[in-house]
Amino acid sequence: MSILSLFKKILPFIKPYKWLLIATLCLTLIGSVMAQVNAYILRYTVDELTVITQNPDPMQQGARLLLIISIILIAKELIYAAIQFGQKFYGEKLRIFISRDFAQLVVDKILSYRMAFYTASNNESGKLQTRIDMGISSLTRLVRNFFIDILPLFANALLALIAMFNANVWVGLVSLSIIPIYFYVSNLQAKRLSGFRRSLRNYRETKSNAIISIINSITVIKSFTREPLEADKHEKIQFDMTENQMKTRHTSFMFDSIKSMLEQVGVVVVIILTAFFVLNGTMSIGAIMFHIMLFGNVTSPIRQLHRIYDEINDALIYSESFFEIMEADDEKETSGSYIPSELKGNIELKNVDFTYPNGTKALHNVSMTIPANTITALVGLSGAGKSTVVNLLDKFYQPQSGKILLDNVDLMEYDTNWLRNNIGLVLQRNHIFHGSIKENILYGKPNATDDEVFLAAKKAHIHDQVMELPKGYDSEANLLSGGQQQRISIARMFLKNPPIIFLDEPTASLDAIATQEIKNSLDAIKKDRTVIIISHSISQIIDAENVVVMDKGRVMEQGTHEQLYAQNGKYHEIFSAMASSLNLDKISDTLNDQQ
Repeated sequence: MSILSLFKKILPFIKPYKWLLIATLCLTLIGSVMAQVNAYILRYTVDELTVITQNPDPMQQGARLLLIISIILIAKELIYAAIQFGQKFYGEKLRIFISRDFAQLVVDKILSYRMAFYTASNNESGKLQTRIDMGISSLTRLVRNFFIDILPLFANALLALIAMFNANVWVGLVSLSIIPIYFYVSNLQAKRLSGFRRSLRNYRETKSNAIISIINSITVIKSFTREPLEADKHEKIQFDMTENQMKTRHTSFMFDSIKSMLEQVGVVVVIILTAFFVLNGTMSIGAIMFHIMLFGNVTSPIRQLHRIYDEINDALIYSESFFEIMEADDEKETSGSYIPSELKGNIELKNVDFTYPNGTKALHNVSMTIPANTITALVGLSGAGKSTVVNLLDKFYQPQSGKILLDNVDLMEYDTNWLRNNIGLVLQRNHIFHGSIKENILYGKPNATDDEVFLAAKKAHIHDQVMELPKGYDSEANLLSGGQQQRISIARMFLKNPPIIFLDEPTASLDAIATQEIKNSLDAIKKDRTVIIISHSISQIIDAENVVVMDKGRVMEQGTHEQLYAQNGKYHEIFSAMASSLNLDKISDTLNDQQ
């Protein structure tokens, strides 16, 4: 990405604040003019003092001159301070507003992307977080550099050059000749550093992703006492990152030394040249200080411009990945426009194939029928493709081939938001948001009343436990146990009250009593709805009116429990293994002994 293309991307974000921009530019221009005042006053002072020293009584005239000059300089500094304050304040206000707009827009963007975007190997959460944070930081710093730093520096250098040319063309040419050489060296430096910067960006993304992975996996890490292993992994990233940073600094310092030498050579040439003109009588002594100060007004901004130019090149690296996220239009979630007046819930999959973004093929020519207002159990070993079917039915992903029909209409034609508002999803491990228990339940229906929230919690058998907490429903949901959090997610689904329900191991993390309580509640909500349940629980499977048996991404059998068990096929094998794992013979003997 070039600097020009980057500014073209930033420009739409600046346009809404054009008056802030104009105010900043006006103050910048005024401040740049005032920055040259000192050089003129110094020249005038030196020349006047040279004349005054030839008079019989120089102290009185000198004191008067110094008083006038002091008043002028103090007044100028007061005005200049006010102008600088306004220019920096408006520039910083512009930066803050644009930073806010960038941050909001990127959130809006990523919320609109399909699920495949997040499951791509290059879009892990730590990497995305780093790209977004560093991207916004770099871009807003770029806005600050341009409107608060670059413009005043560039204007100061330009006006100083004009003043030098106006005073003496030859001295002006010397100053002007330094600039292209300086920028050539800076550009060469940027090219040398670009590779290091890109590598550093990758290291930062990997580091951020690794830290998030450690936090999410801390229980497993500690249970296996693998802290040293994880520390070693992180140490390698840190050492690689350090080596990269040292190479970057080595290159930067080498080029900085070259540019400092160029600047000092320029100063020497200006001094020699101006001294020559003083000696041949074409310049006054004050002109020496005048030109040296103006030359400083040229080189000092140029030196600062290099620093900013270096930051701009750094921003370019992070802007590339940031705008990749911002402009990933092909990742936007698709939606149809069809909204039926009535949703019955007849679902049919026809010859569906699906492969995840990471290349894993999950479904092979899958066909199944899920009648409306019935309970369908998806049965199979882990990795059979059961959860993938639910993901496709919720339009989280799209099949590569085949069709999914809902009430004889292609699922892709449905309005996605409307469809999901009519589907309830309870996973084996549901996400609990930061916030209160009440806020988490209300996620199912934001405008629900307190009575509706309490009723949903009672159906999920969590109300009594919540009321025992010191803050009740205002307690932090993240402080609950895993089983309690699962009940909160189920209460959320009860509140939503959708006509289609997908249950993916909804009671897997609950104890036996809680499982039975939740099962009773789920049995109540299953009535007159289309329900798909994924479960390794025999009781849940037996209750289903329709059973679909899957294995390695393929549908092996479909029918009722009795029909499939009698076939002595895959279902018989799985069901027998479930029954055996429960040790039903011993359970039966125990119950018979109690009777």
